[in-house]
Amino acid sequence: MALKDLISINDLTAKEVRQIFETTAAIKARPLDYSAALAGRSVALIFEKPSLRTRVTFDLGATQMGASSVYLDHQGVRLGERESVKDMALNLERWVDAIVARTYSHETVIELAAHSSVPVINGLSEFSHPCQGLTDYFTLTEKVGPSLKGFRLTYVGDGNNTCHSLVFGAAKVGAHIRVGCPAGYEPDAEVLRLARRDARSTGAKIEVMHDPYAAVEGAQAVYTDVWASMGFEAETERRREIFSSFRVTRKLMAAAARGAFFLHCLPAHRGDEVDAAVIDRQHSIVYDQAENRLHTQKAIMLLLIEANS
Repeated sequence: MALKDLISINDLTAKEVRQIFETTAAIKARPLDYSAALAGRSVALIFEKPSLRTRVTFDLGATQMGASSVYLDHQGVRLGERESVKDMALNLERWVDAIVARTYSHETVIELAAHSSVPVINGLSEFSHPCQGLTDYFTLTEKVGPSLKGFRLTYVGDGNNTCHSLVFGAAKVGAHIRVGCPAGYEPDAEVLRLARRDARSTGAKIEVMHDPYAAVEGAQAVYTDVWASMGFEAETERRREIFSSFRVTRKLMAAAARGAFFLHCLPAHRGDEVDAAVIDRQHSIVYDQAENRLHTQKAIMLLLIEANS
């Protein structure tokens, strides 16, 4: 793996995405074979935002491969306030072998990576959630086979960081993704441009629609996320009104292909973006996604640390 950092799925090649999936599958199938893969290594976890899945799975993932992790809580003091992001990177690189950053600003992750000689992994920013997107597509390969070329995925809701990563991921694996969202809440135009550029070589299709039923029609999997991501809590009530027709209900799922999977990156707000009758039903794979965060992030840490040692 030639990449130094994981800031966005857009930075990966299609071959590197496949390598991550293959390594994830191997680690998941034979975890004891990797129990000392990062022995003597260390990982810094910098978190400005609350977290369950990202914190637990990176912490456990490092530990289960023999590494140690240190948690740096920046929910009270944002990165760059007490000391510069540059100085933080230049200090941490002397002590640890990788840095995971969950930040409000995507530029903070970019700045950390620019000044750090060790790999920086984006654990979530307002622009991108690459570990989630890679996990999601890996989880789908477990359900339908290793090739996702032509697989029909629909994302319903806000064109946010998770949506961006799914769009970038579709372009890498050759999937067909439709984004169903209210007007004014589309994915970033540059994300769409870059993904469509990659799609020319993988056969992916990327569409944006404003009718949720048209977007979901024939989909093999339907994905949603909260309507107001962290940092946008003040817009919750206004967004609840705007997005009300984009709730994933049993009726909306009926427009998808028979047996379509339901995905959500969690945490979920039942009764807002999704009904309990959908997220808690047979074809929901949300907890498979949550489990696979552990295995995928172990693969990402292993590949990046090995490549940059």
